[in-house]
Amino acid sequence: MDVTAQDLSYSTEASRPNKRATTSVTSHLSNAASVQDVSTAANALDQDKAILHSISAAELAQQQGSSDEGSVDTRAGSPATLTSAAVSSEEQTRPSELREYSTVEEGDAGSTEYRMFFSICGASRISPWHSIPMSTQEGSVNFVCEIPKETSAKMEVATCELANPIKQDIKKGKLRHYPYNIHWNYGMIPQTWEDPSHTHSELMCEGDNDPLDVVEIGTRPCRTGGVYQVKPLGVFAMIDDGELDWKVVAICVDDPMAHLLKDVEDVQKHLPGTLDKIHEWFRDYKIPDGKPPNKFGYDAECKDKAFALQVIQETHEAYLGLKSGQCKAAPKSLSLA
Repeated sequence: MDVTAQDLSYSTEASRPNKRATTSVTSHLSNAASVQDVSTAANALDQDKAILHSISAAELAQQQGSSDEGSVDTRAGSPATLTSAAVSSEEQTRPSELREYSTVEEGDAGSTEYRMFFSICGASRISPWHSIPMSTQEGSVNFVCEIPKETSAKMEVATCELANPIKQDIKKGKLRHYPYNIHWNYGMIPQTWEDPSHTHSELMCEGDNDPLDVVEIGTRPCRTGGVYQVKPLGVFAMIDDGELDWKVVAICVDDPMAHLLKDVEDVQKHLPGTLDKIHEWFRDYKIPDGKPPNKFGYDAECKDKAFALQVIQETHEAYLGLKSGQCKAAPKSLSLA
């Protein structure tokens, strides 16, 4: 099935009240060449973030003129921070979130009881899987971050629990961690589903019964529970225990590198080695637990953007079938509320 930009139409499963005014990232998915600044006067401080990210602490200090006007924290491990700015250092080093969505934590972090619930406009509790649309702006899809880069706790949207909060995965009664940090932001695309009753015509395996995974390769860490707009660039066909588990490679639309990346060959050009590292990480992460390496379809090639868009569209259509009840083989354990 050929997929164009128009095929990824805005989902009507959920609305976006109080949508921020933004400039269009691009007019079409298929020919997106650059990413414009998505900040506006409604959030003027966001305009400073790319600048703060790209210049050194020394340059920031020079811009401020003196410590009376603002100082910069240049200690090891501390982000460069203008004390006079009304934005925290944490926000300065993160991509811009879709601000209508917020999270509330319940239970102690690092415990089996921990849950992170989502709400819209600080009010009604919602599901990050069902209530957040797949796409709300041409040129991007929405991405819910489960695992920030350089962390190892295996956090995930609980597809079998009411409201689908984020929790830490449990195996044999113990909280799960990857054997080493993941080097990219990792999460899922809302309103997608890899159908376990559908056999892929080329790879001859079924979906893994989860939303579509995203590996966000930007320069900044995202927040667990943060909702971001990302630009798809390519996709790996990972096969995990015989199940198809697509990995969409993407980048936040406001990342300093985003304007350079519009397809998989741009990743190879501007971020050499990144795709090989992603393949190797997901291939090998189970080996320390005594399991064999994961397999990949298409000779472990990262397929291009057009292929990724097709995968996104197909898994979105599978999701709509799941929600409408058309998929009779859907597992009953999934929470669709």
